[in-house]
Amino acid sequence: MAHLRFQALQEVLRRQPIEVKYPSKKISDYYGINVFDKQKMQKYLSIEAYRSVQKSIDKGIRIDRKIADGVAAGMKAWATEKGATHYTHWFHPLTDATAEKHDAFIELSDTDVVIENFSGSALVQQEPDASSFPSGGIRNTFEARGYTAWDPSSPAFIVDNTLSIPTIFVSYTGEALDHKTPLLRSMAAIDKAATEVCLYFDRSVTKVYPTLGSEQEYFLIDDALFHARPDLVLTDRTLMGHASAKDQQLEDHYFSSIPERVSAFMKDFEIEAYKLGIPVKTRHNEVAPNQFECAPIFEEANLATDHNLLLMDLMKTISRRHSFKILFHEKPFADVNGSGKHCNWSLVTDNGINLLAPGKTPRTNLLFLTFLVNTVKAVHEHADLLRATISSAGNAHRLGGNEAPPAIMSVFLGDRVSKMLDLIEQEVTERKMTPDEKTELKLNIGKIPQILLDNTDRNRTSPFAFTGNRFEFRAVGASTNVASPIIALNSAVADQLVKFNSEVQVLMKKKVKKDEAIFQVLRKYIIESKPIRFEGNNYGKEWIREAAKRKLSNIKDVPESMDAFLSQKTIDMYSRQGVLDKRELEGRTKVRLEMYTKRIQIEARVLGDIAINHILPTAIKYQSELIENVRGLKEIFDEDEYRELSAARLDRIKEITGHISGIMAKVGEMIEERKKANRIEDTRKRAGTYSIKVYPYLADIREHIDKLELIVDNETWPLPKYRELLFVR
Repeated sequence: MAHLRFQALQEVLRRQPIEVKYPSKKISDYYGINVFDKQKMQKYLSIEAYRSVQKSIDKGIRIDRKIADGVAAGMKAWATEKGATHYTHWFHPLTDATAEKHDAFIELSDTDVVIENFSGSALVQQEPDASSFPSGGIRNTFEARGYTAWDPSSPAFIVDNTLSIPTIFVSYTGEALDHKTPLLRSMAAIDKAATEVCLYFDRSVTKVYPTLGSEQEYFLIDDALFHARPDLVLTDRTLMGHASAKDQQLEDHYFSSIPERVSAFMKDFEIEAYKLGIPVKTRHNEVAPNQFECAPIFEEANLATDHNLLLMDLMKTISRRHSFKILFHEKPFADVNGSGKHCNWSLVTDNGINLLAPGKTPRTNLLFLTFLVNTVKAVHEHADLLRATISSAGNAHRLGGNEAPPAIMSVFLGDRVSKMLDLIEQEVTERKMTPDEKTELKLNIGKIPQILLDNTDRNRTSPFAFTGNRFEFRAVGASTNVASPIIALNSAVADQLVKFNSEVQVLMKKKVKKDEAIFQVLRKYIIESKPIRFEGNNYGKEWIREAAKRKLSNIKDVPESMDAFLSQKTIDMYSRQGVLDKRELEGRTKVRLEMYTKRIQIEARVLGDIAINHILPTAIKYQSELIENVRGLKEIFDEDEYRELSAARLDRIKEITGHISGIMAKVGEMIEERKKANRIEDTRKRAGTYSIKVYPYLADIREHIDKLELIVDNETWPLPKYRELLFVR
């Protein structure tokens, strides 16, 4: 195996950047050319069909099948002109990946002549096999039928000569088998709830939609080195590997100049992203060596989610052109920063007002405060659910560590915004405000834009931070489908806004004036949600002690964190908002638990195989060489000289023996614990057993292997080391 490592290193040294040619000097010339957007629809659809699609997008009205035939014909005409030969319904099953089944546009006529056809029924609905996708027991193998249904709000696009149509995926009996269905439901819920609250301030608002911008972090390593590491090939992370003497401690990689090969890759995937209408805005080096980030301009949340998944697929494909392997795993390398997907979330009205941005008047700032405070209150009420949505086997390596996400959910608002809320909290709540008090409060509210203008501090340790005109959910893992946390956030905020509206109405019925009623309810929420607000270091031990005093939960165990999905509070909230019913929640929670178990199971099997079949033979071979060396010394030197010269070698032989014995013992114990866990039928108990009984062995075995890496001759070590994976380009 060692020769494979050095062969890979030699191949890396021969790499040269691939020249990337831009289609045009201006991005605007080719932006969205592979998307069936409004401009294309106006060209290829009848006026009636175009208006029908727009009405469906704006108001959620179902498109008539006759109209669908016209839309399908226009879509096919555009796609075939672009060279498309196939079409597919593109959806998000519960695997955090995307799925697609390609069908050709061809049909046989009555005279057995091949013709191209694409009907409205083919556009609107397909029936893929639902039994092979995870459903958590909602669908059985003998109940294979599932439906994909067209989502007009996300435009069709062409990738590799295939017209891709974004769709939802539901079972024969109507349960959601995907992420998009509940995401759309949650967006409808927050639209309804937020619009009703907006009417207190602006009667012209008829729609509110969540916006999202997902900062995507990732690692790049050369594909030759990747294929020389079985653990990377099979698990997307290194299950062993001693820390490099130099990694990120000099802080010299963050925002530094981008290497040529990496820059070429970035340019290449950005070009393809622009063709697909994905508004990639930012690129830069991240904190860890070989870690990078790209970030888009904010979009409506459903489209942003589709674009993030599509972008990840693009990046995987294009990285291969440049002889890279891209890693979206949350922690592919120990001892350096892992990768997240910071989700920047806000709410915007149909007349362009960002509800989480302060305005120019006390009136617009009261609107801003209403949505700010209700969001904080929602996070306080459903902190455990939000943590559950970002928990996974990959994110477990970051959960509770010294990088986002902390296991304790908290909200960072910035010192000055917090002081503003404290000021409102101090106002008298049990009596009507005097005119002077009202004036003073309005003056203070009017200062919000100036406060935020100077409030440029950011807390990188916070899992949920306000950053001036949006909240940044920093705890989301890099490989995650962002729909999962956004569904929870949308639903929780919608539920909270409904409660807020109800409480304001109760006070108004008691003859309390509208503004005063709003202030009273906001004050109450500010007080009730104060425990979730934290401005300090989320990784400090002091915060753990303080959070316990505030009765905030601190759950680092992934299966335990997922219990929040099935708490009565969560079930009731999702049910009230019409997002997920109990059966759907039970199904997707079971899928998440099974996914966690399978990932730990795979990692345990891979580590056991590498340890026994790769590491131990290498260590034993090197140990044998040392033994022969000691024997040779005995033949040459007298007894006193031999004793002096061989002491260190004998200690090293004993040290290697200890690590070999440790590996063999721990691998054997891990296998037995895995067998016991596999016999447990209950999904939750099996996941818990894997977490408590099997998972710790990965670290125990790794410790022995990493020590051997520092002992065994570099020439014989079979696997590329961290200093090679992270620094050779």
